[in-house]
Amino acid sequence: MSKLLIVGTVAFDAIETPFGKTDKILGGAGTYIGLSASNFGVKSGIVSVVGGDFPQEYLDMLNDRNIDTSGIEIVKDGKTFFWSGKYHNDMNSRDTLVTELNVLENFQPVVPEEFKDSKIVMLGNLHPAIQMSVIKQMTKKPALIVLDTMDFWMNIALDDLKAVMKEIDVITINDEEARQLSGEYSLVKAAEVIHEMGPKFVVIKKGEHGALLFSEGHMFYAPALPLASVFDPTGAGDTFAGGFTGYLAKTENLSFDNMKNAVIYGSNLASFCVERFGTERMIDLTQQEIKDRLELFKSLTQFDVDLD
Repeated sequence: MSKLLIVGTVAFDAIETPFGKTDKILGGAGTYIGLSASNFGVKSGIVSVVGGDFPQEYLDMLNDRNIDTSGIEIVKDGKTFFWSGKYHNDMNSRDTLVTELNVLENFQPVVPEEFKDSKIVMLGNLHPAIQMSVIKQMTKKPALIVLDTMDFWMNIALDDLKAVMKEIDVITINDEEARQLSGEYSLVKAAEVIHEMGPKFVVIKKGEHGALLFSEGHMFYAPALPLASVFDPTGAGDTFAGGFTGYLAKTENLSFDNMKNAVIYGSNLASFCVERFGTERMIDLTQQEIKDRLELFKSLTQFDVDLD
């Protein structure tokens, strides 16, 4: 079983959706990725930064799930990164109300010695220069580097993003970001252009419409499970990434066929994340629930057809 290194924010969120609103709750890409990956029994470690206002009980909760937090720097006299957002009625679009970088503004990631030889690295959505600095700290070339990014970095740090893309194996972005990065409307053509930028595999997330996996002429589509209740989409993409990398770390099989399974596992876990606010659903998730929902995914996508 491979070690999984996770780089991403550990943060506070305040969220408002048509179904309610929260005060400050636990959030951050690194948190969602770690909680999702922990369902595979892998040894993972998070590299991030928090302020002195970050509760010890949250760190204890992560440690209880075999997530190493020694790479989370605690700035005692600083404040933890805070984001607040309000979702529209369609739950696909949102307005950012508050963004307070706080300790994240001067974040210089330090990879713990124990994780410098990790076979799988998950680079959460951060400035590409920070993502590159993590890659340079690895003592052995990882078997797989997965990068998540967004339109914000394409707008203000495109050269840095293109540089780090040459060093990675998988990129995960949503459909509009894929179009922006590639200049192509067709997602098939967009994946081809992005592939030429460096990544061997391109994962394009389409929210409630599933996810696409592309690699050298091969293509796979995983649907999103239709849900009766969607309370909060925050962190769903990061939960997908955690399931994707957690499954690959567990199986140590990086073939295209196994990545198809990883996409399904990621989609499966993301379907739980949206059922409650923040990380609440991921914290109390059981292995039986995961297995039962995988059966639903299987029944949703399998069929017999007579091709004669």
